Amino acid sequence: MNLTLKVWRQKNSADKGGFETYQVTDVLEDMSFLEMFDVLNERLIKEEREPIAFDHDCREGICGMCSMYINGIAHGPLHSTTTCQLHMRHFHDGETIVVEPWRARPFPVVKDLVVDRSAFDRIIEAGGYISVNTGNAVDANAIPVEKECSDLAFAAAACIGCGACVAACPNTSAMLFVSAKISQLAKLPQGDPERTTRVVNMIDQMDKEGFGSCTNIGECQAVCPKDIPITHIARANKEYLRATFAASK
Repeated sequence: MNLTLKVWRQKNSADKGGFETYQVTDVLEDMSFLEMFDVLNERLIKEEREPIAFDHDCREGICGMCSMYINGIAHGPLHSTTTCQLHMRHFHDGETIVVEPWRARPFPVVKDLVVDRSAFDRIIEAGGYISVNTGNAVDANAIPVEKECSDLAFAAAACIGCGACVAACPNTSAMLFVSAKISQLAKLPQGDPERTTRVVNMIDQMDKEGFGSCTNIGECQAVCPKDIPITHIARANKEYLRATFAASK
């Protein structure tokens, strides 16, 4: 398989950046998208040219590092799939593929396809802690949790913080990510003591980071590789209203 890649190259956040075109030949259908980039970078290094910088870690769809637009779609054309799990058999011989980094003010470009997503870390940090005793592991049934609540919490915890929701949203809203993290603890008894302060602090920090407002367009849900539903956003809004009302008393 022979492909034409149009890849965004940018030295740093202050650089204007632009697209560069590369011809990639003998691409195997069983290669992952990142493996294809590895092959291209090996060639660039042999030619004594600057390799393309891109984020990756586990390459198993777990870490959320492989953040890039592929033909204008966050993580590429395959539904519920991270970039690292996208394989070249989903493309066609002779195709032109356009690859870009996330486009969001809170995610400044570090270099080429790498963006700084530490804003997500600061939102998580703002959420604080939960009041759980440390030491020996407690019995699994020590704190009864309803099946429906535990299932919902586990589903919310599936969010890997990749930032695709922000990249796809016309408003660059982070509400899907933030609401998933809020739901993850709000539906469990362990997260109840700090429930009100957590949601207020996390949403306030999200606003400070410069993320846009959610207008329920739904693009975030469409590109999420873990199928996090936007129902979590409604739950987070409810939690926030409840917390602010309680604080006003």
